[in-house]
Amino acid sequence: MFNGPDYPQSLDESLFDAWLEKGRESRIPYAYLLVIWDELDTKYMPVYTEKRSDIHEFARYGQSPENQLLVAAYDLYSESRVL
Repeated sequence: MFNGPDYPQSLDESLFDAWLEKGRESRIPYAYLLVIWDELDTKYMPVYTEKRSDIHEFARYGQSPENQLLVAAYDLYSESRVL
């Protein structure tokens, strides 16, 4: 996933699938998985949220000099990309 010049590096699909499962199995009723790029650690990390409005709290990758940047957001249950 995330192959190409628009992304900092690729993401292993099995890791992404594990993040989806972890979010679904949580006792907290998460609805969204946010894929965040951490500039300092140079790796992707998952962030789970209950509300779609929380997605906008993160700066987008390629649009901000911040250290943690939103690359994509997915609905945990339909697995569709929402951002």
